[in-house]
Amino acid sequence: MQRKRDQIPVIDLFAGPGGLCEGFSSVLDSTGERAFAVKVSIEKDPVAHRTLFLRSIFRKFPRGKAPDCYYEYVRGNLSREQFLDQPEIKDAAAQAANEAKCAELGVTPPGIVDEWIRKGLENQTEWVLIGGPPCQAYSLAGRSRLRSKDVKKFESDAKHFLYTEYLRIIQNFAPTVFVMENVKGMLNSKNSGKRIFEQILADLKAPRPDLSYEVRSFVVHKADGKLDPNDYVIEADDHGIPQSRHRVILFGIRSDVAAVTPALSERPESFLLRKLMKKVGVSAALAGLPPLRSRLSQETDSPEAWIEAVRASPHSLKGWRAPLRSVIEDTMEKFIKKAEKQDTSGAPFVETEVAPGGAMPRSLQDWYLDPKLGGVLHHETRRHMRSDLHRYMFAACFAATQKYAPDLRNFPPRLLPDHVNVDQETIPFKDRFRVQMGQHPSSTVVAHIKKDGHYYIHPDPGQCRSLTVREAARLQTFPDNYFFEGNRTEQYGQIGNAVPPLLAKQIAQVILDFMSSPRTQVSPAEVVRGAVPHARLGAVNFDDATMA
Repeated sequence: MQRKRDQIPVIDLFAGPGGLCEGFSSVLDSTGERAFAVKVSIEKDPVAHRTLFLRSIFRKFPRGKAPDCYYEYVRGNLSREQFLDQPEIKDAAAQAANEAKCAELGVTPPGIVDEWIRKGLENQTEWVLIGGPPCQAYSLAGRSRLRSKDVKKFESDAKHFLYTEYLRIIQNFAPTVFVMENVKGMLNSKNSGKRIFEQILADLKAPRPDLSYEVRSFVVHKADGKLDPNDYVIEADDHGIPQSRHRVILFGIRSDVAAVTPALSERPESFLLRKLMKKVGVSAALAGLPPLRSRLSQETDSPEAWIEAVRASPHSLKGWRAPLRSVIEDTMEKFIKKAEKQDTSGAPFVETEVAPGGAMPRSLQDWYLDPKLGGVLHHETRRHMRSDLHRYMFAACFAATQKYAPDLRNFPPRLLPDHVNVDQETIPFKDRFRVQMGQHPSSTVVAHIKKDGHYYIHPDPGQCRSLTVREAARLQTFPDNYFFEGNRTEQYGQIGNAVPPLLAKQIAQVILDFMSSPRTQVSPAEVVRGAVPHARLGAVNFDDATMA
């Protein structure tokens, strides 16, 4: 009688809405079963935690086998209380409650966190730690904002040191592998004159005197100690993600395990992400989503009022002496006719058939689409001021004709924000209004998208709007059946803070390939001497089925 191998446990710290969890949970082993099992995921924000908890319930069922009540809930036909009271999900909800924890690392007593992890691991010694400490203190925008307010407060910001909570788990539990993600800005971030990244790397390589790790790159192979900080940067658009998202992601392997895994030195290229020849553009990622009109703010909204505002867009070009003016005016008139056909601004659930056709690669269709959903979640437009609609129309038409996105230096005088003078030598925030280019990956989707949509203008001038929550989720590669709890602002924030699940899946596949690699024989004497204190005896292959 055949026994399936144990799933590899995963512990996720600073989990957000679950981007890393989703990626790891999507990887299948050679038997078609999930290779990884998320045992504990910790997130402090209560709304993001609700999303994390709901997705954990969803994943308790085999792919394509989630009960109808899940779909009724995300469509808005059941309340949360009614959903959780359904008999078919009660066991899954109980399991999800044991997995998804709402807690703040660094505040919740460490003993409680450790007990969650201890129970989750259930004495399994081969497991993976994943996660990324909050990045506000590392990001370029965050450093500029926080430092300008109060230098001393910035230097003492606890967010600089939340990685020590991640480090503490490594020190206490010695995972076989860890994956740590953060913004590229952490490479240059300093605290008290010292580079934070150098300290983090040193700590992770030697968490305690008797424990060490090889910290590798997922995209560059070099001899130990030869990696440059930038070698740890993953450019997501090189790996099929429709977004120019550059993030530092560290691949830590416990040194004793690395020492008995010959494949690491014999075929190191096997443990790198594969770079794709062709990048995925915004239009391919958004294919199949129904077109929408935006809505008006600061005045009464209606389809008639909106189209009247859009029709006035060409008047904003008056006084603009650029040779392009006639081309842009003609393009505006063309797309105004298209805009006249947009009569809906969407809804939390839009019942429709999603049929992207050949515009989307088949692999992405398999990843995004769920025929049981019967429509589109979170596809509702924001309200925009009339003046911003004119800026959006101009920017999208400019991009459509010139094949690049304009910045404020290209804008007609009437469309410049009040604080900008076209004669200024240096225009602050010149990309304040950024249209996404349909044939190229989007700009980085960050949490700021919850503030306004100016950096995320839809490439179709006929829709004259910023991206919806679902469109942002598509660019972050969340499947269409992924439901984000909270209001729209909170949904945008969760998406912007997440790791793209499809990138996480590729990282998880690398991890599985490593953990499935044969280990060399280790003698009992070597273990007793402590030469290889954590390695299992004998060769290990996680894909092998063993006899019960």
